[in-house]
Amino acid sequence: MLGAEFLELLSREAAAVEFEGPLIAARAAGASPEHLAELEDAKVLALRVRGLLERRRQREMELSGLYETAGDLAGLRDLDAVLRAIVHRARRLLSTDIAYMTLNDDEHGDTYMRVTDGSISAKFQVLRLPMGTGLGGLVAQSGTPYATANYMTDMRFQHKGDIDSGVSEEGLVAILGVPLRLGSRVIGVLYAANRSARPFAREEVALMVSLGAHASVAIDTARLLTETRAALDELSAANGVIRAHSASVERAAAAHDRMTGLVLRGGGVEDVVAAVTEVLGGDLVVLDPDGRAVAAVGGLGELELPRVAEAVSASRLEGRAVRRDGLWVAAVVAGADDLGALVLRPERELVDADQQILERAALVTALLTLFRRASSEAEGRVRGELLDDLLAEPVRDPAALRERGRRLGVDLDAPHVVVAVRAETAPGQPRGRALSWAGTYASARTGLAAVRDGWVVLLLPGTEPGPAAQAVVRELSRVLARPVTAGGGGSAGGPGGLGAAYQEAVRCASALISLGRTGEGAGSAELGFVGLLLGAVSERDGGDVQQFVRHTIGAIVDYDTRRGTTLLATLEAYFGSGGSLARAAERLHVHVNTVTQRLERVGNLLGADWQGPARSLEIQLALRLHRLRNL
Repeated sequence: MLGAEFLELLSREAAAVEFEGPLIAARAAGASPEHLAELEDAKVLALRVRGLLERRRQREMELSGLYETAGDLAGLRDLDAVLRAIVHRARRLLSTDIAYMTLNDDEHGDTYMRVTDGSISAKFQVLRLPMGTGLGGLVAQSGTPYATANYMTDMRFQHKGDIDSGVSEEGLVAILGVPLRLGSRVIGVLYAANRSARPFAREEVALMVSLGAHASVAIDTARLLTETRAALDELSAANGVIRAHSASVERAAAAHDRMTGLVLRGGGVEDVVAAVTEVLGGDLVVLDPDGRAVAAVGGLGELELPRVAEAVSASRLEGRAVRRDGLWVAAVVAGADDLGALVLRPERELVDADQQILERAALVTALLTLFRRASSEAEGRVRGELLDDLLAEPVRDPAALRERGRRLGVDLDAPHVVVAVRAETAPGQPRGRALSWAGTYASARTGLAAVRDGWVVLLLPGTEPGPAAQAVVRELSRVLARPVTAGGGGSAGGPGGLGAAYQEAVRCASALISLGRTGEGAGSAELGFVGLLLGAVSERDGGDVQQFVRHTIGAIVDYDTRRGTTLLATLEAYFGSGGSLARAAERLHVHVNTVTQRLERVGNLLGADWQGPARSLEIQLALRLHRLRNL
């Protein structure tokens, strides 16, 4: 049947070149000219049908693309996604190498690249076209579609170096641009472009205009949605502010009532901290004037004390809480007295009413601190008077003293140690501060504190005076920011032995000072009999230990220092072994002859009578003092 081959080609959507096959086969078979003419007519007709089917298929794709675009607009959520979809469909439907979109910038008076699909040039993707320049600038200015089969040779357009350079880098030749309109206003341009010369049919221009209209609708819809959402957000924010303000006012009223109740029933700073964090949330710490935490809820971690000190000064100056690095700081003041600060890291932003809660808490903290200070001072006087009576000798009415101790929570029949500290550790250092600390320290350990004969004295439960003195030195030195020296005495049980323990503590502290070991703490166990002897001497007449040691064994010390010898160690081993050369050599791990030679050198330095009873005792005492001074 004539044309059956062409129908089969049409049915399988064969390429146009395949329609020459039946003619070629007929010529090869020697078909007549009439038959060949009929085949040629059938081929032409089949190609027309193929073209019609192709155009209908293309139109179907275009309509499908427009329908999908309309669907994107109906469910518009992300403007960028919709615009990318439109540009991608323009490239696919027109079968171009690239499609892109520019939007007008009214502020700068040009049009800038918004979306690209198929672009490979970074320079092209950031192009900005002045109005009237290039194809896109002309479309943006005139609102008329323009197309060119070869942009670089088309003189209808105003060419500009950087624009042409970007187009050349992208490799574009044929370009079609249609305006994006909102009413009578052009807001941008939609493009399709090829990297080879090609004309654009009217149907393709019409399709681009339709896609451009959809893009304009998408942009306008997004603008309206943005404005609507912004208005809703503003209304929601205003409503939230009203609700938050109302809630904060209620919180403030409840917090103020609660803190007033705390003051009336004699609550403490810890109760204030709990109340504030329960209302405001977050982490809160109360600092004393030295920046030490006295009460806390939560974990603020290590604070930058210089930064906190600056914030406290600002709060004190402004008379309100201040914010620094996510923390709220409220100074605790009473008149001109600096009593510390409250430092809060809230869980949420504080409004004015919340800030007032923190400021009210600082005021309540100041009141409670003053109350506690007054109470502590009164109790301290009572405790100090009791300790003063206990240290007096002889002790009068032990039963009455025990009863007074019981009322203060102190069991005087239990073992106690006495620690003596110099009250004035530096010129101008206020003794009251050391005594205040000592009272708090002792009270926390069910002990007593007082000032006696120029010493700050602490009575502490325990049986080891040396470690107790060392602990006091560590803590009080940190508080005063200066080294202090303390001696320990005891342990004593019952009121009758505390006077002797006090004298022992004073002797130990005096010995440490005489030995040049200021800033340390020790008891008689650490110093031994030499220390106690020295303490008694120093307490009586201020004996110069350094001068004694220098006068007695200074020559040996200097010789060892200059020569790197061990004459001092040899002397100690010799005296320690009861004057036995053999045992001294064994201690030193040397030969007996070596010890003999060293002792001869000692005799040359100290004199021939160095082994006499009186002289050797002085030398042994000097050796012991020298070792104590260098511990």
